[in-house]
This record gives sequence, C-alpha cells and structure tokens, in this order.
Amino acid sequence: MSLLQTITLSHTPSSHSVHVALYRNVKNSAFLEQQLLGGNSDYEYAFIDARVILSKVHVFASCFRAIVDQLSDKLRTRNVHSEIVLALSPNNNIRTAFRNFGITANTSSLLVVKIGHSTQSSSIRKHLEEVIEGDEIEFCDSVLAGIIDWSLVSRLYKLGNTRQDEGGNRKWQWEAEADSKEAEMRVLNSIALRGMTN
Repeated sequence: MSLLQTITLSHTPSSHSVHVALYRNVKNSAFLEQQLLGGNSDYEYAFIDARVILSKVHVFASCFRAIVDQLSDKLRTRNVHSEIVLALSPNNNIRTAFRNFGITANTSSLLVVKIGHSTQSSSIRKHLEEVIEGDEIEFCDSVLAGIIDWSLVSRLYKLGNTRQDEGGNRKWQWEAEADSKEAEMRVLNSIALRGMTN
C-alpha cells in the first residue's frame, strides 16, 4: 500500500496539487540523481534530502513559494520541482541549494515531491513504486523528527550552537520540541524572505 499524500494548498489551483512521499533506506539514489541531472522528464520531481526537512509545513512552504513563482512566470530554475529545492535554501545560489537540499548519490532518506493535477496521484504512485528502491514511510511530523540531522540543519540555516545537557553531553539546542518549533519558525522566515535580502 502506497503512502503517497496529495494535498491542494490554499490559494493554488488543483492543477498544482502537491503529491509527496517519504522514503528511508533508499538504495538507488545515484541512479535517481543521474536521471534528474540528465533531464529525463519521467523523473521530473523534487528529490529532497529528508534530513534537512523540519516539518510538513516546511515542505509546503517551499512548494507554495515555487507554485506562486511558476504561476507568476518568475521561476529561476528550469521547472517548478527544481524551484522547490531552491525555495528550501536561505540564499539564491541554485547550485548551492541543490548540493545542500537535493538528492545526492549518498542520500538514504528521501522526500519526493511532484506538482501536478490532483487526478494524477495514481499514476505518480505507480511510477514511484517502480523506480524508487527503498522503504516508503509515512510523511508526518513525528516521522520527520526522527530523520532530521540537527547539525546539518543548524549549519545550513545558521540556527545556532550546541548546549550541554545535565550529563555533559553535547546536544543541538534545537532538539527539544519547544526549541524545534522556534527553529522551524526561523527556517520558514528564511524561505519567505529569500530574495528580499540577498
């Protein structure tokens, strides 16, 4: 059974619904990356390293920004899917955005996003089942929380440093639930403001 979710974001047409699936233990990331880099239109997805995703809202914010840019003819990349990866980045450098947020040959936790009509979900589901070699898992905040690499997120978004717990162990200050919500707000602000300050 597929766990692909299809969501139509507020203020966007159903022709631009968000289809999203989450995978762990992906074994063919190098192949998927090559298809993407080669411009194979069958692989026109946003392939995102799931370790840098804080929440569903984080994903949907970048999708919304990319959809609005596409509908306004303001894409800076070749399609809405690459624009989603760029929208995750706190700066305007496309190459850096793909290196930091996109798929690489070593990606094992993968978030896949496809923008398309809401009626396309069954064909998208079928294609993903055929091409992704990995374990599909539920796309929800609690699962994402177990995948996050806080050291990577803190570095990419310049969130801050570590602190020591009672036992003297180094912990990222954003690992506590209340702190992670603050981190999420800072990340969402950077998505909203990208381009305004760079």
